[in-house]
Amino acid sequence: MTVKECYEAIGADYEEVLRRLANEERVARFLLKFPGDESFAGLVKAVEESDYEAAFRAAHTLKGICLNLSITRLAESSSALTESLRAGGWSEEAGPLFERVKDDYGQTIQAIQMLKND
Repeated sequence: MTVKECYEAIGADYEEVLRRLANEERVARFLLKFPGDESFAGLVKAVEESDYEAAFRAAHTLKGICLNLSITRLAESSSALTESLRAGGWSEEAGPLFERVKDDYGQTIQAIQMLKND
C-alpha cells in the first residue's frame, strides 16, 4: 500500500497533507507516528471513567492531530464529538458520536498498519 492509497482508504486528503508537509516521505513519517499518540486511548479512558472534561480535551487533541495530518474522516467525527462534549457533560448524541470516532479510528489504524507492513 502506498501513502496515497492509505489516505484514500481512510477518507483523508492526500493532496492537502502533501501541500502542508511538502513531500511523501515526511507525510509517511508523521502518519506512521499517529498510532503512538495517546489521545484516543485518553479519550476512551475518560469516557469509561465518566470524566467528560478530560474526554473533551482528548477529543479536541485528536481532532487537531487529524487536521494537521489531513485525516479528514476522523477529524470530522472527533470534531463532532468535541462539540458535543464542550458543555462538560454527556449528551444523548455523545454516545453515537463516540462510536463513530471509535470506528473511524479503527479504520485509520488498520490502514496505517497495512502501510507500515508493506
